Amino acid sequence: MKITVLTICPEMFGSFLESHVVRKAGRRGAASVSVTDIRDYAGGSFRHIDDSPFGGGRGMVLRCGPVLDALQAVRTEKSKTVVLSPAGTPFSQRLAEELSREEDLVLVCGHYEGFDARILEEADLLLSLGDYVLTGGELPAMVVADAVLRLLPGVLKEGSAEEESFGNGLLEYPQYTQPQEFRGKCVPEVLLSGDHARIRRWRLKESLRETLHRRPDLLEGRSFTEEETAMLEEIRTEEGQ
Repeated sequence: MKITVLTICPEMFGSFLESHVVRKAGRRGAASVSVTDIRDYAGGSFRHIDDSPFGGGRGMVLRCGPVLDALQAVRTEKSKTVVLSPAGTPFSQRLAEELSREEDLVLVCGHYEGFDARILEEADLLLSLGDYVLTGGELPAMVVADAVLRLLPGVLKEGSAEEESFGNGLLEYPQYTQPQEFRGKCVPEVLLSGDHARIRRWRLKESLRETLHRRPDLLEGRSFTEEETAMLEEIRTEEGQ
């Protein structure tokens, strides 16, 4: 996979490009990540990349010329162009999995008050991290790239991403490590039993409990197995619901 980020703040990606997931993806030949400065495609000595909006209004808007010229320079027939925008589809684990199957991703970072609308017409997908506004799309681009890279073969230890939160539509079950007892709080006995069937059932039940408490919206419209339905009833009975 190839990931290219278009931004007016390339300096923000210095540490990210040296991060473990990016470096490991590169060493394993799973992916390469590069950053393109949109200002390099702006004409004039001042490399003018923004302007005031037609019709008036506060703030500045990214001009279509430099952004689309930069996009044209890096995009190929296999590219999927993703624009980071508060107006986009909320990013999710499902979307991360879909994007991880692409060969070439171009992530376009917004800034100021947004994009000239003609830029958005060139996007294959608009993505948002949530219902809030950031200074620019650089942090969202890093989040998307990280979420995608870690799903590529060989980047994480085999099997380590199989039971994570959202993988099956639920939050992950509680995890414990040494020591077995810490300040009066002990690791659940079932995890020390060596009984894999009991451990699997406990983890599924606690995953359902975590989701019910913290993200009940994830349960809405979800299909449940008979085992999961029975466990939800047990949880509600135990908690007097």
